[in-house]
Amino acid sequence: MALTPPPATQHAAQPSATHTAPLNTVTTRPPWNQTFSSLKIRNYRIFASANLLAVIAVWMQRVAQDWMVLELSGSVTAVGITVFMQFIPSLVLMPLGGILADRYSKRLILMISQSAAGILAAIMAVLALTGHLEVWHIYVIAFVLGLVVVADQPARQVFVNELVGPRQLRNAISLNSSIFQMGGMVGPAVSGVLIMAVGGGWAFAANALACTITVISLSRIRANELVQMPPVKRAKGQLMEGVRYALHKPTIVFPAIMAAVFAVFGLSLAVLMAAYANNVFDVGAGGYGLLNTLVALGALGGALASTRFATLRLRSVMMAAGAYGVVLMIASTAPSMASFGAVMVVAGFCSLLFLTSANQLVQMSTNVSIRGRVMSLYIMVLIGGQALGGPLMGWLAEHWGVQWAMLVAGGMPALAAVVIGLVLAKRGQLTLKVNLRSARRLVFIVPRATGQEPV
Repeated sequence: MALTPPPATQHAAQPSATHTAPLNTVTTRPPWNQTFSSLKIRNYRIFASANLLAVIAVWMQRVAQDWMVLELSGSVTAVGITVFMQFIPSLVLMPLGGILADRYSKRLILMISQSAAGILAAIMAVLALTGHLEVWHIYVIAFVLGLVVVADQPARQVFVNELVGPRQLRNAISLNSSIFQMGGMVGPAVSGVLIMAVGGGWAFAANALACTITVISLSRIRANELVQMPPVKRAKGQLMEGVRYALHKPTIVFPAIMAAVFAVFGLSLAVLMAAYANNVFDVGAGGYGLLNTLVALGALGGALASTRFATLRLRSVMMAAGAYGVVLMIASTAPSMASFGAVMVVAGFCSLLFLTSANQLVQMSTNVSIRGRVMSLYIMVLIGGQALGGPLMGWLAEHWGVQWAMLVAGGMPALAAVVIGLVLAKRGQLTLKVNLRSARRLVFIVPRATGQEPV
């Protein structure tokens, strides 16, 4: 199923949440000089610049947090529990964040949430730098930070549309993913150096400073240049309205199902890389930071590649998820740090190609008046899945061995992608064709009957 552009009509009134509002999309591959087109918008430039700094700091804190838990406890399972504590609020409460995003100012929500995140990072920094940090401190702060994420993430996703408008939305989503991965390249490497040189406490202090800068940057955004939607009035049944809306759209429900499997198994890669760095290759915190940087390097390529797509297709989203699973299965057999690191670059590329394309497809398929609630459900699945997957994959790594855990982490997304692909093929009346005369198109998909929309 392809997402095709609807007629370019204008609506003065707030659109009904029943159907997707008309959106401006592209039908041809954009030229290279349009790869960063959304950065021409002043408000988005301010947001993106602050976001890059913040993401670098968040990655620094994330790596320092995981490594310090591993050092303090000596347990990979404890690292998984930290992931669980940080993400379990999203699994339970994220839809409430979506309602907040639809009802109130997204910029105000982000300013409050970033202030809270900065305070939490400052507390972690003080505890770590004074030598009083214990594992239970990290658990508690990770849980409270998870509550902050419940309010932050839906508002952040929807706020991008207000910054750039519908015409530039796909480009801005891809650039946001690129920014996240650029931060993922720099942050882990810097954090690894800091941990070895002066300790992980300074990574938390850097994140506290970055949160402060983010709040200041949000205050500089010009409200009169935002593409604002009227806030949704308080009413009963708004959460279920979002659920029903999502369930009736294949371009939302299938990416969400794939994201659930992807999150539980595939997005626990950081837990497994910590085990590989500490137990298999014995490369310490610096090696762990390097592995995170290599994943982010590939992911940056995947995010930028997503800006080149002319159309969004469900089958392309599923193929990216399946490819990621296969790559992780290959990683489980890597004999050395060099070969494992090389595979991690490819894993990062496939991972972000799926995550960015799925995010674009869900957002572009959703009416702006209900987008906060729909995105909160999608984020709940994506982040909440990591709450379950972190402890699970940590336990598997300790009791089965990290290689077997990596095999499971890749095998489950690959299997899910195949199953969903078969369902989509049946729904779209598609079949496989084999052409032995062409090496370029040996196997390809065609409709069984004419007039069917490709998926």
